[in-house]
Amino acid sequence: MGYARDDIDKVRQATDLVELVGAVTKVKRSGRSYMAICPFHQEKSPSMSLDPGRGLYHCFGCQKGGDVFTFLQETQGLDFNEAIEELGRRAGIHLQSDPGSDRRRGRRNALIDVVRRAIDVYHGWLREGDQAGAARAYLRSRGYDRDVVDDYRLGYAPEEWDSLVKELRAGGVAEDDLVEAGLARRGRGGQLYDYFRGRVMFPIHDLRGDPVGFGGRILGGDGAKYLNSPDSAVYHKSRLLYGLDRARTAISQTGRSVVVEGYTDVIALHRAGVGEAVATCGTALTDEHFDLLRRFGERVVLAFDADVAGTQAARRTAELDAPVRLDLDMRVAVMPDGGDPADVVQAGRLAEVRAAIDDASPLLEFVLRRDFDRINLQEAEGKARALKKAAEFIPRITDPVARTEYETLVSKLTGIDRADVTAAMSSPTRRNQVVERLVRSPDADSDRLESAFLRVMILNPAGADVIPVEAFERSESRQAAELLVELRTAPGQEVDITDASIPEPIRRVLRSALLEDSPLAVDAILERARKVRIDAEIDQLETVIASTDPAEDGYTQAFNRLIALQQEKRRP
Repeated sequence: MGYARDDIDKVRQATDLVELVGAVTKVKRSGRSYMAICPFHQEKSPSMSLDPGRGLYHCFGCQKGGDVFTFLQETQGLDFNEAIEELGRRAGIHLQSDPGSDRRRGRRNALIDVVRRAIDVYHGWLREGDQAGAARAYLRSRGYDRDVVDDYRLGYAPEEWDSLVKELRAGGVAEDDLVEAGLARRGRGGQLYDYFRGRVMFPIHDLRGDPVGFGGRILGGDGAKYLNSPDSAVYHKSRLLYGLDRARTAISQTGRSVVVEGYTDVIALHRAGVGEAVATCGTALTDEHFDLLRRFGERVVLAFDADVAGTQAARRTAELDAPVRLDLDMRVAVMPDGGDPADVVQAGRLAEVRAAIDDASPLLEFVLRRDFDRINLQEAEGKARALKKAAEFIPRITDPVARTEYETLVSKLTGIDRADVTAAMSSPTRRNQVVERLVRSPDADSDRLESAFLRVMILNPAGADVIPVEAFERSESRQAAELLVELRTAPGQEVDITDASIPEPIRRVLRSALLEDSPLAVDAILERARKVRIDAEIDQLETVIASTDPAEDGYTQAFNRLIALQQEKRRP
């Protein structure tokens, strides 16, 4: 299919290049020309030059360039004809094409049209459907009137298995299109059923405003609280942010985006005048999300609640590569009383929400303080653990001033000498040396602690099995502990370390542990072992949670176990 040269020129002349580029990245005027953050490679300073008079652009960083059609092709994944059609539609220019051009539209446009039709159906059911009473009541409880419902095109998916399938199929939508658009699935017999059922529907749009999918909130019964469209040719959750199509202008103006956790939070903040709010679409934040946000502003504020889930979300973000690589100003705003932004706004406390966002703490400072809050910094082992936590982040900081500030903060929070903190952050070898020196104190010497553990395992009182073999770092101590586990019998029955089957080097270690001068009390050692075991499992769970999508089953299980362990650790 081709278009007349006159039509192509009309579309080109009617398209504002600055506005087109500004829809997907940050543009600044520079004298008589314009410069933009290049969306085709990662950069901190604008290197793409725009010539609106000629309708041309060129990046001096990656050498990408072209005209308005090229830009739309590169940023939206369109072919040349699709780019002409899209820009012609925006400019209100009727294009002369050969017959049947509609049938040969790009697959992307066809799927977007299916999603758009589904939005209309869901919206109509919410407004007029007999079954949507609970959905309308829920939205009223959130403070949403009809204007909000219409503005955001909110909808309702009925409980029936194939309501949407029947409606759209009757309107001529092909079954394969319904499946590919993420609106339906096939059962074992090949029959289609609706992907969303019994949910309030939030349409999701891509950066240029095209509808690409949905987030559905359950109203009752079993199932995940939120269900999002599956990834498809048009819906990619790791590259989508709910509300960004509305928020991009505000973000460009303020240089700040505000990332919240839910669709209702975005709507509440937008309505309250915080137009920079966006949310992920059923997934944790990814490096791709930050590559997208940095086009519009360098500061990113995570507006979370104050519970463990919010803390873990911040920690996962701190572990990503993009915020460091792109030198983003990452911050965390904790909502008043630990509430969700939507709840706090609905309670009439917008000023407090704004203050929390304006006064947001630097991300790394927030993560370090929260990590350290769970550690007993009065103990040498606690100080060593805090150093290891800090070493997960501080060595990644490239700015020398910022790194010095964070090393000073760690020293202040832990009581560890500033020079030792700097040394510990410089390399794993230096860090191990500092940790070893820290724990070698009269009441917390690691060798003495391991000997004390062995002594209790020999005495074998009730509860001795709480001491894990993993608590031993010295190889000879670990071998001795493994042997004691094999020889241990009923609680209260001391293990015979004179057994001839025990190798002499191991017997020597066991004798030394059993006959140690001024041995620590058994109860104190069992309590110490309990905390060692809990700390080890907490560290393991935090690693699992940080690398797991919240939508996966394993995340909830690990999260619940983490809460239980933290409560167990605080128990006297």
